[in-house]
Amino acid sequence: MARIKELRQITNGMPASDGAGVKLTRLIGTPDINILDPFLMLDSFESDQAQDYIAGFPPHPHRGFETVTYMLAGKMRHKDSAGNEGVIEKNGVQWMTAGKGIIHSEMPEQESGLMQGFQLWINLPASHKMSAPAYQDFPATKIATEQGAQGQLNRVVAGVTDNGTKGAVQNNFVKPTYMDISLPQGTEFTQSLSALDNSFIYVIDGEISIGMKKRTLVAKQLGVLTQGDAVSLNAVKESRILLLSAQPLNEPVAKGGPFVMNTQQEVLQAFKDYENGRFV
Repeated sequence: MARIKELRQITNGMPASDGAGVKLTRLIGTPDINILDPFLMLDSFESDQAQDYIAGFPPHPHRGFETVTYMLAGKMRHKDSAGNEGVIEKNGVQWMTAGKGIIHSEMPEQESGLMQGFQLWINLPASHKMSAPAYQDFPATKIATEQGAQGQLNRVVAGVTDNGTKGAVQNNFVKPTYMDISLPQGTEFTQSLSALDNSFIYVIDGEISIGMKKRTLVAKQLGVLTQGDAVSLNAVKESRILLLSAQPLNEPVAKGGPFVMNTQQEVLQAFKDYENGRFV
């Protein structure tokens, strides 16, 4: 019998800014939740005021982890030093493996209107922190979707649903699940997950109850889940949520600005390599 995950921690995140002053809410990477292995950081950005986002994220370096940008509204242009370039639009994802080092930028492709989405940092194992940079870019048309009998809609970015729908993104390091789930009021959603995973839910809109204890999570809250091999949700109100889950690496983490390595010495080396032009 499946052991259902329960809600064990709730956070509203904290106001922050990044890049050239983009206003956002930091949900992971805070005093509340520093790291949820292998998730290093999660930022939510949402504004229809251009001054909150127009400066974007000019060129900056990364090493040792992956960045995931998922857009709900608006357009963001990605460019990197490996020659990759593209525009991330509504319900599209850009999954970048920084590996041994890359310089990239993410700049708004709009001067007005709503800009909404998420940036997630996922750790890489020590064995692959110095791997070659890689890039996965999928527009909304390439994101697999699954429709439930009661109108539930699951956009599967990564992972596999219980019905076999497979996300486009490939990651064999932590075997992530990344699902964008829309639920009509009163409907349910269940999904099997690895018992080894760390998992969380973010409520974009609405209100849901979680697990057998029926603890609730409301819009703009992130909920960390207990260990278990399945998640069970009920939509108290019409809701849209993100479900993320992945296997922890259980390795030391040393963070220094845009670099995430296993030791502080490796972080210092990353700064030296960047300053000496050794990135891609």
